[in-house]
Amino acid sequence: MSENGSAEVNTQWPPIRFTVNGRSCSVQAPPMKRLLDVLREDLRLTGTKEGCGEGECGSCSIRVNGELVNSCLVPVLQVDGADIQTVEGLAQDGKLHSIQEAFLQCGGAQCGICTPGMLMASVQLLERNPHPALPEIREALAGNLCRCTGFMRIFESVLSAAAAMKDETELAETHDAR
Repeated sequence: MSENGSAEVNTQWPPIRFTVNGRSCSVQAPPMKRLLDVLREDLRLTGTKEGCGEGECGSCSIRVNGELVNSCLVPVLQVDGADIQTVEGLAQDGKLHSIQEAFLQCGGAQCGICTPGMLMASVQLLERNPHPALPEIREALAGNLCRCTGFMRIFESVLSAAAAMKDETELAETHDAR
């Protein structure tokens, strides 16, 4: 802070440009600053949570260029030119993503610390395997820890979302065939 209380802009760092949830962004930050901190502090996208800060719990999971990553382990310089999706980017046009809806309906969210990472890992799974069996869900979410639900409600949420997405796809195909 300067003497008059205003925040000083640090221009010693070159701008790092990337896209977050479809919006172009540019930040000037130390190149090794954690992406998690840039998202939460600089961009005010606080949906991504810090659980352990060591890449062990999955709470900070986001997608970078379509791949699931722990944002607490990624230096911001590494995402220069990347396409990033956070939990805030799941809902579209005011409508929750099917996985978000399923977590609400099935009680997959409890305290909320692990939920954003669980949602992101679930979306990653469902995009690659729209009809996963329980063992595949367990494996896909193995990098995410939850201390509240015992995981069964989370797994049920993913199964429910897969069924809902299948129904939505079939409905759209039927509509398109007309």
